[in-house]
Amino acid sequence: MIAWVGIGANLGDARANVLDAIARLGRLPGARLIQASSLYRTAPIDSSGDDYINAVAALDTDLAAHALLQALFDIEQAHGRERPYRNAPRTLDLDLLLYGDQLIADAPALLVPHPRMHERAFVLAPLAELAPELRIPGQGSLASLLAGVAGQSIERLA
Repeated sequence: MIAWVGIGANLGDARANVLDAIARLGRLPGARLIQASSLYRTAPIDSSGDDYINAVAALDTDLAAHALLQALFDIEQAHGRERPYRNAPRTLDLDLLLYGDQLIADAPALLVPHPRMHERAFVLAPLAELAPELRIPGQGSLASLLAGVAGQSIERLA
């Protein structure tokens, strides 16, 4: 199964946290890192704090969706992730964006596709870098979705 994971951080050394998360995804039992996007800088949306560093990674995994989500939570915890309130600044945030073309509605535990991914340039731009022809189940093509977030500030980092 190909799973897409969104990665973001805006506390501490955000760039190092995102890069470490990508490395940890590459060592995840039951999964193989296929590719990771460039890093992107974005302003917080519905939040406060410093700018975020974001990326997206593709995994080939044998893990069930819920097991993969738990593994992502474990990586967040290793980075001291706290959840004091919705959209709080984060040392690391890992989101299961897509799990193949499956639609998973196990709210509140797991919703796939991620419910707001189609509204976020920090998800769509890295996805388009890696898989420009990708379609988001129930939402459409990346090209059409990117047009809808054109006003969001995003900078691809060297």
